[in-house]
Amino acid sequence: MIAPANSILSIRDLVTVFETPGRRVVAVDGVSFDIGKAQMFGLVGESGCGKTATCRSILRLFSGAPARILAGSILYNGIDLAQMDEHRLSDIRGAEIGMIFQDPMTSLNPTMRIGKQIAEGLRRHRGLGRRQARQAAIDLLGTVGVPRPATRFDDYPHQFSGGMRQRVLIAIALACRPRLLIADEPTTALDVTIQDQILRLLLRLKDEFSMSVLLVTHDLGVVAQTCDRVAVMYAGRIVEAANTQALFKRSLHPYTRALLASLPRDDGQALTPIGGAPPDLAVPPAGCRFHPRCRYAVDACRSADKVLATVADGHATGCIRFDVLP
Repeated sequence: MIAPANSILSIRDLVTVFETPGRRVVAVDGVSFDIGKAQMFGLVGESGCGKTATCRSILRLFSGAPARILAGSILYNGIDLAQMDEHRLSDIRGAEIGMIFQDPMTSLNPTMRIGKQIAEGLRRHRGLGRRQARQAAIDLLGTVGVPRPATRFDDYPHQFSGGMRQRVLIAIALACRPRLLIADEPTTALDVTIQDQILRLLLRLKDEFSMSVLLVTHDLGVVAQTCDRVAVMYAGRIVEAANTQALFKRSLHPYTRALLASLPRDDGQALTPIGGAPPDLAVPPAGCRFHPRCRYAVDACRSADKVLATVADGHATGCIRFDVLP
């Protein structure tokens, strides 16, 4: 498979499974998308839909979970990460592809000073000496907005607030100037003010470093503020993908519309909840996985193909009835 010329990452038909005795969960089921160079790409959906599993599949970071990539390709600059040996992939992690994890308190080593955690990647991937790595780490702390970086270098994670710990994680992810940054729910545990600061920081650093960003979130409001393009995920599958403006102007999948209807509105109208519950991915429904919760579903939806259909200008949907949606 050849990736589009302007793409830094092209995922095709990715299938990732989690297996334990007597139970197999297909967390990522045939997912495909492209991220352009210097593009902010949003991956959005409810908790448990497979967003984090997709991210961790890219770098095969499963934290000891019984997971494996069963099928598909993950082309980074034309090289398939899914087929790459572990030693070579470890050279790419951190150096060319950085990742910000969800919870900064559990992602940082509580027994190691902040500065040393940043300097580790600098010494390994950029070959810096101890003094050079220290100064580079201090400079990074300043870049991400940590005050008094030379002093804070020697502090431990528990001495930082939640927002400052998130900035430290961003500094670690950016230490080697990666070409692609994966940000997995980077603002979930933060209050609204700090969330806005972190998002503005990511946008500034994206432009400053000419970096592509995969931003994972459950919040379409965050996507509207930051992303050039977005893919909506439900029960392990991409159900819609489009330029952000096009998606908000006219979404073409009932699930996307339901997510939009559940957002707070300026006119004070009550939120519209999505009825039902997401399916168990160990025994998912046949056809369109959203059909048990969809008010537009017909019998054909129960056997619909999972492949997205491109409608126009890169806007793709998995709904076979998109043309009759009001």
